[in-house]
Amino acid sequence: MTGGNRTFRLYDLRVEIVAVEPGLEDVCNHHLGDHFTVSGENLSIPAGKTFSMYALAAVLPLLPAKQRVTDDDDWMSHDDEVMCPDPACKAVMRIVRTGVREFRLADVSPSRGRRGG
Repeated sequence: MTGGNRTFRLYDLRVEIVAVEPGLEDVCNHHLGDHFTVSGENLSIPAGKTFSMYALAAVLPLLPAKQRVTDDDDWMSHDDEVMCPDPACKAVMRIVRTGVREFRLADVSPSRGRRGG
């Protein structure tokens, strides 16, 4: 198979606020249902909405691993909740795999699909 035909798959993700302690919604401006999505390397926040950069910083390192296929017994396959890092906030975010996209390696890598490159 030539480098131009090599493909890989990534999960699309949705990161959603699923729990906010009553009375603390405005600490980090989290509200139930607030979310963003990830498709490939692109992160999208709905128009007119916001998402705390501190909460984003907490969840961001997990997203590339969560996008990839993992073994059923790998913790990444089933642990899906992340706390906002602000100790006064206590909001919970959930990472959900929502679909799968296929990418051509030649389209997304400067190595153009060369092995070892």
